[in-house]
Amino acid sequence: MDDSVRKSCWGVTVWTVAVFSALMILGFLFENAETVAIAAN
Repeated sequence: MDDSVRKSCWGVTVWTVAVFSALMILGFLFENAETVAIAAN
């Protein structure tokens, strides 16, 4: 029981970090794309 709870907890932690990182990267890319578009004008 304790092992399954520990694995589940780490699985949730890994997924949370992965999703948060992906959102940060996407936000950074879109922010840079907007800056480049403004500079091109």
